[in-house]
Amino acid sequence: MKYLFKNGVILQENGELLNRDVLVVNGKISVIAETIVDEDAKQIELEGKLLSPGLIDVHVHLREPGGEHKETIETGTKAAARGGFTTIAAMPNTRPVPDTIEHISALNKKIEETAVVNVLPYASITIRQAGEEQTDFEGLKENGAFAFTDDGVGVQSAEMMYKAMQKAAELNVSIVAHCEENTLIQKGCVHEGKFSKENGLNGIPSICESVQIARDVLLAEATGCHYHVCHISTKESVRVVRDAKRAGINVTAEVSPHHLILCEDDIPGLDTNFKMNPPLRSAVDREALIEGLLDGTIDMIATDHAPHTEEEKAQGMQLAPFGIVGLETAFPLLNTHFVETGKMTLQQVINFLTTKPAEVFNLNRGKIEVGAVADLTVIDLNLEEEIDSTTFLSKGKNTPFNGWNCKGWPVMTMVNGKLVYEREELTV
Repeated sequence: MKYLFKNGVILQENGELLNRDVLVVNGKISVIAETIVDEDAKQIELEGKLLSPGLIDVHVHLREPGGEHKETIETGTKAAARGGFTTIAAMPNTRPVPDTIEHISALNKKIEETAVVNVLPYASITIRQAGEEQTDFEGLKENGAFAFTDDGVGVQSAEMMYKAMQKAAELNVSIVAHCEENTLIQKGCVHEGKFSKENGLNGIPSICESVQIARDVLLAEATGCHYHVCHISTKESVRVVRDAKRAGINVTAEVSPHHLILCEDDIPGLDTNFKMNPPLRSAVDREALIEGLLDGTIDMIATDHAPHTEEEKAQGMQLAPFGIVGLETAFPLLNTHFVETGKMTLQQVINFLTTKPAEVFNLNRGKIEVGAVADLTVIDLNLEEEIDSTTFLSKGKNTPFNGWNCKGWPVMTMVNGKLVYEREELTV
């Protein structure tokens, strides 16, 4: 199948927007030129809209198997496509956990059958994510594991993490870590700060995260392993990662849109749509995250898309599960709050969502060039509308951004040369 994108704009490395036509043939970009004529191709008139590399999200919870009432691979990947994401990495806190060859093979079969975007499955570091017995890294890698993480829980044993990193270095795979020292959680449900004190809630201290990152970067240095920090949230964590990079340690980090846009001051009472882990920290932490992203300490943006049911989220701040959905709102939120305000360039935001994750995890994605896989996202940078959770393709409606007005929305998504999402009728 041939597709011809007409009159779109493409972002150059220098930040310039160029008017270009793009021809896609058999799933790959065949020609990029000022004007292309091909009578046999299905023509898509972009009318000046941005043609971007497909967005990449290395931190998504698809819930299947075991949590299909919250999300499925099908609904989660449809939500990804609507949000402009063409490649997502699925976290392993499912039931069963992808901790054996049998389990990851069954997961890959389900992905092949029902996913509408590229899904890279994580395998767990430990059996059942219990932190006690290491999984078969070699066998899991051979059967399609993207990287290794116990996301949802921190690996509490330094010895376990050290051995895991040794094996990961040997196999040239990444260790990806949700960093949380369990002895410091103190039954917390929000950040230990102004909001927790004012509302009489147990708080999660910043040190709970940063102390485990500090441990892990030293273990990564000792083993030579690539170590990636999930959803970084505190100024101390940013400092530790910055120092580790300066020391030449192979560490990378991601930050989520909600931690860049919100802080504890923005929580409107006991609304559980503002409950996530790590929690919304202080305004000072939020500024440190933005600074860390802009100076290269933090490498990329990842949504930590975490769907839950309305019933689960209605249990109150102490009991409701952590997490919010993010796939369908990430780009418009980032564009509105950072590009439109001049705090970041469009090129920076696109890079944080495409080029950088592709480079860090050695993915053959994230570029618009001749010969590249046709993973493409069309974005209408002038389209303004409110976020409406009732229209989400995700089963999860749990967002703190419902009703927010945003500018710049994905309107079409192509994965491997196949149109998987169309917001409006662009094809002629």
